[in-house]
Amino acid sequence: MSVARTWAVTLNGLRGTLVEVEADITAGLPFFTIIGLPDAALAEARDRVRAAAVNSGCALTTHKLTVNLSPASVPKHGAGFDLAVALAALAAGGAVRPDAVAGVVHIGELGLDGRLRPTAGVLPAVLAARRSGFHTVMVPTANAGEAALVPGIEIVAVPSLREAAIRHGAELEPVPVEPLSAPVTPVPTDTAGGGDLAEIIGNPDAVRALQIAAAGGHHLFLLGPPGAGKTMLASRLPGLLPDLDDAEALEVTSVASILGEGVGGRLARRPPFQAPHHATTVAAMVGGGSGGRIRPGAATRAAHGVLFLDEAPEFPRAVLDSLRECLESGRIAVHRADAVAYFPGRFQLVLAANPCPCGNYGTGRECSCAPNARRRYLARLSGPLLDRVDMRLCLDRVTVAQLRLGAGDRPVTSAAARARVTAARAAMAERLAGTGWRTNSEVPGSWLRARPRRLAPSATAPLDRALERGVLTMRGYDRVLRLAWSVADFDGVTRPGPSEVGAALYFRGGAL
Repeated sequence: MSVARTWAVTLNGLRGTLVEVEADITAGLPFFTIIGLPDAALAEARDRVRAAAVNSGCALTTHKLTVNLSPASVPKHGAGFDLAVALAALAAGGAVRPDAVAGVVHIGELGLDGRLRPTAGVLPAVLAARRSGFHTVMVPTANAGEAALVPGIEIVAVPSLREAAIRHGAELEPVPVEPLSAPVTPVPTDTAGGGDLAEIIGNPDAVRALQIAAAGGHHLFLLGPPGAGKTMLASRLPGLLPDLDDAEALEVTSVASILGEGVGGRLARRPPFQAPHHATTVAAMVGGGSGGRIRPGAATRAAHGVLFLDEAPEFPRAVLDSLRECLESGRIAVHRADAVAYFPGRFQLVLAANPCPCGNYGTGRECSCAPNARRRYLARLSGPLLDRVDMRLCLDRVTVAQLRLGAGDRPVTSAAARARVTAARAAMAERLAGTGWRTNSEVPGSWLRARPRRLAPSATAPLDRALERGVLTMRGYDRVLRLAWSVADFDGVTRPGPSEVGAALYFRGGAL
């Protein structure tokens, strides 16, 4: 009897932890047990592995088999350990070479017939294996393209347990197996369904604000009656954003991977767009779960893209306020008794609201809402949340005159706006080189207020007066500074002056 070892990966959020899978065969009645804090799905691997091994022609031992998952204090979950458990058990029984499985990370779920099923989370798991110094990872054939997205590591794709055993030295005849395929979610090459910026008629300030928000990565609040174009504006924002760089694309694709969405062999290069329903819970918004299996929410799915909350006052206040911390830090931490999971949470938030519950206040039509009802409606958006939103705009319904005049204009297209946004981002990158920040929305106010970047007193005089009168908080003061720099970058100005600061103040307070 002997002990054999191999490796697997457990995921907590996007962070993977290497798990040593040990198999020990001892004298005794046939018994198969898995220890080391497995969840219910992993504990059921006993029956899956035993049936898969028998149907693959390499039955497990008839003695007592103990599989230990180390470190024992780390929760393990899911069926992705099946392949590692099976090969460790076969190595302990001498069916495969123990030295062959010892240096390989194995990821995959087994079917009862021995075929390997596509497994969620392969991309972040392979990333964790590379960071831990491993050079070879074995995955199901269906996940080969996804695993190959990680450079610098050898991917061995196998369709079945029998093929995996042969790769590790088992004396078995190859049997052709049709690999199981994973459903692949199409990776958009552009912002499909978002429409073009040129389709928007009227509200020129909002169109300009949308482009500046895209350039600087700023959050946006749109207040206006139904039909004013709030949803149309929000849906155009992803189309103005530049393509994701390699690090961002890898994060976005990793999130899709742990959600079980087949990502194929391509990274997602376009920013995502999420618009959850107002019945969304806190867990659905920022992530949650139990038993060590914490799943990302809509905010993480929108990472490096846009999170649009239409009819924002209809969302529960707890859901809205759950976004406050990640708007500051760009990271989401979900705490549970046995684990803490971290997810990316840097996105652009777009809030949209009507002026009152019936939507007619201020439009010239009769409003059926009492004054107290109007105040309570907008008061559902807390002051601390709105203080973190850089741009606040009032929208009006399109008039007949605007409709006719707009037909003869040459409006800005999304492609042209994206080119200007990309140029503004390049100016930011040059100024922020070496700081770790990418956009103006990430820059702390203390850095902007430092002597080399301090604006002239004539430029900041309106800001200073607003701070003295209590119209702005200190956080709001810094956010106006960030916004002024974004206005300057978008307009091709080297340094903000009174005009850019004035525009930033207007965009900051236009809706309130």
